[in-house]
Amino acid sequence: MDWVNFYAGKRVFITGHTGFKGSWMCKVLNLLGAEVAGYALEPPIEPNLFSILGLEKSIYSTIADIRNLDKLCKTINDFNPVIVIHMAAQPLVRESYKNPVGTYSTNVMGTVNILEAVRQCDSVSSFINVTTDKVYKNNEWEWGYRETDGLDGYDPYSNSKSCSELVTGTYNRSFFKNKNISIATVRAGNVIGGGDFAEDRIIPDCVRSAQKQQPILVRNPKSIRPYQHVLEPVCAYLMLAANNAAGAYNIGPDYSDCVTTGNLVKLFTQYWGDIEWKDVSDANAPHEAGFLRLDSSKIMQQYSWKPKWNIGQAVEKTVEWYKSDSPILCMENQIKEYLQ
Repeated sequence: MDWVNFYAGKRVFITGHTGFKGSWMCKVLNLLGAEVAGYALEPPIEPNLFSILGLEKSIYSTIADIRNLDKLCKTINDFNPVIVIHMAAQPLVRESYKNPVGTYSTNVMGTVNILEAVRQCDSVSSFINVTTDKVYKNNEWEWGYRETDGLDGYDPYSNSKSCSELVTGTYNRSFFKNKNISIATVRAGNVIGGGDFAEDRIIPDCVRSAQKQQPILVRNPKSIRPYQHVLEPVCAYLMLAANNAAGAYNIGPDYSDCVTTGNLVKLFTQYWGDIEWKDVSDANAPHEAGFLRLDSSKIMQQYSWKPKWNIGQAVEKTVEWYKSDSPILCMENQIKEYLQ
């Protein structure tokens, strides 16, 4: 399917639209001519990409908690979307150690609520639950995890996302089996790109240090992650939804682009210029996976999907955005280049 042209005039409902990845998705859908409704809390930080882009003027934006089932059901039914993409979450590992109850209530009951809302909305034909590469039981394997591998995230964030996957599977078997609704979960790697200002993420930390002309402090420089530009998973989600995909899908970079955090920082300094970094690893810090890769053979074989930008290009595009005098135009040009 020519999914790029599919979205013109289509109604798409997004949870978590005020976040970094959600803002990129809203902008892509705007450019594709879709009608977009978003449901999320206020952007958690300032500055934030949602406000920079002025997205509240170009989509139907509802500021509310995903844990408010009645509000969520009414909002979806009033909009009557064809596609629902669920991205609302507490997305940070270190924050999940500080607030495990809030993390589980948002990531697990939030998933229950959005699935219940979809169950009560007759217009939906495709539902995508965005989880994470960290849903797998991490054995520190040197090969990539496949969709059939066991789910058992280690920390509260990762485990809550594993639970979200299980909830989605149960709802699919119990309520959607005989309905004409496709249910999919998608597991993407660590995303980078312009407009991320979150705490405890490596690229925003690099940018803040570079702008202050201070050394970049790197917690886990030897950790290997499937880093990729945010447009890779965002466009893959949209492609899967347009094709009414069902089941679980990994969306990760080529193995050669699964680099250490230290090498990612070196690439950043190469494109930014004249900035140093240092290792501040703490042996007593909360556990985070040391080695993580995804096997994306399934989506490649079924839909001929493959990453477009390697890790060097991804970092270059990211730095370009932060240094741009016109970040909105820069973002639009990057999206158009990617979609070509």
